[in-house]
Amino acid sequence: MSDEDDQAVYAEFQDAVNMTPKQLEDWLDTDDSKSVGQKSGDGESAGHASGRRIVTILRTKKDDLSDDDVSHMRKVNGYVKRHLAQRPSGDVSDTPWRYSLMNWGHDPTK
Repeated sequence: MSDEDDQAVYAEFQDAVNMTPKQLEDWLDTDDSKSVGQKSGDGESAGHASGRRIVTILRTKKDDLSDDDVSHMRKVNGYVKRHLAQRPSGDVSDTPWRYSLMNWGHDPTK
């Protein structure tokens, strides 16, 4: 990851994903995590699959990240940014909006 743009994507990803790999793994095992998002043919939502991919990325050394990893980080950055802009009013602690963001590695209550 030597490209300057990739470095910026990585930095934004580090800001967007505020859950540790363990926190995200534990979250992905919950019924609340599995309850949100549109399911694909295999029954898993895109956000849930993304969360599993994020765990792998977080556990990969920065210098070992592939172009495909950087592409997924871009996708995560965009998703988190768009959904934060759609924050509902009131307490979001137990909302599908929060659960969806958490599947993408971002807990908006932190």
